[in-house]
Amino acid sequence: MNLHLDIIGVIGLLAACLTFTSDLMKNMLPLRLIALGANLLFVVYYFLHNEPLHMLLHLALLPVNAKRLWDIHRLVRELKKVDQNASVADWLVPHMERRNFKAGEVLFRKGEPAGAIVYIGTGTVRLQELGETLGPGTLLGEIALFSPDQRRTQTVVCASDGELYRMTDEMLYRLYYMNPKLAFHLIRLVVQRLLADLQKGGKAALETAA
Repeated sequence: MNLHLDIIGVIGLLAACLTFTSDLMKNMLPLRLIALGANLLFVVYYFLHNEPLHMLLHLALLPVNAKRLWDIHRLVRELKKVDQNASVADWLVPHMERRNFKAGEVLFRKGEPAGAIVYIGTGTVRLQELGETLGPGTLLGEIALFSPDQRRTQTVVCASDGELYRMTDEMLYRLYYMNPKLAFHLIRLVVQRLLADLQKGGKAALETAA
């Protein structure tokens, strides 16, 4: 009898330790795996303790964590398939939300909080302050997303009807945790954008001087 109680206690302790460990982890794949293991141990623990309500709770959580684990595994597998020399769009677009836009619609306003990045699939948009028109294949909003105050640096107005792909900062951070290599692609993109802006600024200064 004592041996039986000791085994139940060990199972409960292991389940609690796994739950505590999962709360400390940042890597989503092992986090979900550990949470799944904790659910299984709690199901056994509460079954042996004859506590059906608690057991049903963890039984209900089993498929939830299993589904999340599968989703993360599939996401990691898809990211690994992307060529290391591929563009940022190849990394991001498969995981972005698609929607249509209409001419005259304002995507961003200068100074407003930045919470997402946008990739232009079809159509054109205009950077209002710079007077520049951008077309398909353009990624917008990444500089504001990583700036200290996370504010939009430009007002972006749709110059035509088109289609865009959108990703929130939360989803972008999740992708980063799944594959940190994505950070190098984003850093390269931000640097390229900043260098291009500096070159434009230099040309504008020369034209003004002339």
